[in-house]
Amino acid sequence: MADQSYQPTLSQLRAFVAVAEHRHFGTAATRLSVSQPTLSQSLAALESGLGVQLIERSTRRVLVTTAGERLLGQAKVILEATDGFVATAAGVGERLTGPLRIGLIPTVAPYVLPALLPALRQDMPALEPQVIEDQTARLLESLRTGSLDVAVMALPSGAAGLTEIPLYTEDFVMVVPEGHELAGHTGISPSVLGALPLLLLDEGHCLRDQTLDLCRSAEVQPMAGDTRATSLSTVVQCVAGGLGVTLVPECAVRVEIGRGPLATARFAAPAPGRTIGLVFRSSSARAEDYGQLAALLTNSAPVTTSH
Repeated sequence: MADQSYQPTLSQLRAFVAVAEHRHFGTAATRLSVSQPTLSQSLAALESGLGVQLIERSTRRVLVTTAGERLLGQAKVILEATDGFVATAAGVGERLTGPLRIGLIPTVAPYVLPALLPALRQDMPALEPQVIEDQTARLLESLRTGSLDVAVMALPSGAAGLTEIPLYTEDFVMVVPEGHELAGHTGISPSVLGALPLLLLDEGHCLRDQTLDLCRSAEVQPMAGDTRATSLSTVVQCVAGGLGVTLVPECAVRVEIGRGPLATARFAAPAPGRTIGLVFRSSSARAEDYGQLAALLTNSAPVTTSH
């Protein structure tokens, strides 16, 4: 049973998080620059004080217990808030420094990173970005558990406890094979989607859901084929091969259209589209820092229409 008056130390929480992340005591100790016995003692004191086993140890492997999984996210949030507090107190909170785990959805990452990463090196040279590309649901879960610091995704995220900063808006553009009857057309209606073989990303991608939402709003039933892919580039190559048409965000047009015999068709105003934003935990002490990051993201966005 836990001692209600017990207060864990930061070193104990750091020991727990390090072991949980690395699943190896030696690696965790090296990461924290402490001896392995010191690390083990800190973890044991935390478990004793809480009255809960957090880590299951054996000679072959290290596992995080169910209770440990439940508490891991909160431990990370506490350490993040502490680090942000110290950074601000030291007068370095005006500019982002040190490691920053940035998540991006797959329909943003390949088109934003070529401009963003050089901009970060120039404007925030002390920042150490760590890029994680994943689908929206998993990025949100990583934010909640503290595995990510910020994420770039379509808004609204629909998740509680998160702050959202809109970065830019972009239109959806139809990609068709070169020579298609709609190639080069502008002012088309979303209703045309009901008469075209529409290629979609695999389930879990927000662009797939947004495309289907557009079809529903236009009151059409898309002729969605069996072809599905996990990357936008693969879908576009299927279009080039004559398997159908697809919708891509504006940020992807220049890159993807140059990869084959392809053309575009654009919707009439107001064109369907999406808003991309920066999302982070509302409990984070680095909100001001993330505002600076958001401004840099907006300035380096590869779109002609911005928020």
